[in-house]
Amino acid sequence: MRENTLEAFARARVLGADGVELDVRLTADGGLAVHHDPVIEGVGPIHELSTGDLPDHVPLLADALSVCAGMVVNIEIKNLPTEPAFDPSERCAAAVVDLLAHDAGFVGSGGSVIITSFWSGALAAARSSGAALPMGLLVLPSFDTDAAVADAVNLGCSAIHLPVSLVSALTVGAARAAGLAVAVWTVADADALSQVLEAGVDTVITDDVALARRWIDGGGSMGSGAS
Repeated sequence: MRENTLEAFARARVLGADGVELDVRLTADGGLAVHHDPVIEGVGPIHELSTGDLPDHVPLLADALSVCAGMVVNIEIKNLPTEPAFDPSERCAAAVVDLLAHDAGFVGSGGSVIITSFWSGALAAARSSGAALPMGLLVLPSFDTDAAVADAVNLGCSAIHLPVSLVSALTVGAARAAGLAVAVWTVADADALSQVLEAGVDTVITDDVALARRWIDGGGSMGSGAS
């Protein structure tokens, strides 16, 4: 099953996920396409396509929120300086905030969101919009965790999202001391799950919802997510 599709999100709910993680990119006409990569294979670069050009398996964010009603939705804004579609005006972040401000149906369903990005500019743009939305700074394995914690605090984030390789009791403790919740991506197997849970993370992002669900049903309290 393809990731970032309505079918994948619906399947995650059936498997017992508390929420989903999805990726958002801006189309040429200002649409919010849910897709991980900057290019849709066999179609073209998303920033050069209109919403009408998107294939059926690539949904818009509004439709994804509808399918995920009542769940937590981690919206990763894709707008990196290293990509040819980089937009320094951060229109994608502004469009996401605007959509959420007007989507009373999703919030009314009991759903909640967190906006995340590897790029601090996207998070700063979301914050400057005036919206009081929770945000999380995504961290690459090559990042210095102390610097990342400081950056997350300065950006007004409520969470930091660490890769499995950077999770330890020490890094989790440092983030907590700074007032940040800790999410971990992407937990792929039982050994990694055991490691991050022992370190005390708050949220597990995994492609294996059934694995995380078994742990929860076994008496734990950890939330699970899927992309």
